[in-house]
Amino acid sequence: MSAALEHTPATSGKPPHDGNFRMSARIRNGLRLLAGVLLATLLAGCHRAPDEARVRAAIADMGKAVQVADAGATVAVLSEDFDGNDGALDRRDIANLIRVIRLRGEHVGVAIGPVSIERRGDRLLANVTVTLTRGSGVLPDQSGVYRIESAWRQQDGEWRCYHASWNPPQ
Repeated sequence: MSAALEHTPATSGKPPHDGNFRMSARIRNGLRLLAGVLLATLLAGCHRAPDEARVRAAIADMGKAVQVADAGATVAVLSEDFDGNDGALDRRDIANLIRVIRLRGEHVGVAIGPVSIERRGDRLLANVTVTLTRGSGVLPDQSGVYRIESAWRQQDGEWRCYHASWNPPQ
């Protein structure tokens, strides 16, 4: 083997060392920090959001679904036995109202105010002010500001609204 092809410390371009690799304290601390950040990121990804945050997200999702007149997404957060305003509207009625809005090509604007949530045993009560605006006639006398009180329970690992009450705008 020629000397040019021979791999020796003198020809490798690497600084000579005594065979014991010692990491500087700065590099070691940097690697520990990186490992800690990666571990925290993994744990955060596995952690479920608190119940209150999940209900807030469901309310926001429902508001977005109403705006785009998506009946399925609008009622996705409602339980099968949902009761609105003490029997005035059920889950199917709300889905049909959204379908009418879509068929007519109308637009309903939804602005959701702050949501306050109170825990009652294994249930949650959410209070929110919602402002509805309309682009045309589906809600002729019903646009305005509503104070909505809703009750939520867990079903199959998801929070579902099973009761809501609201007052028409004054």
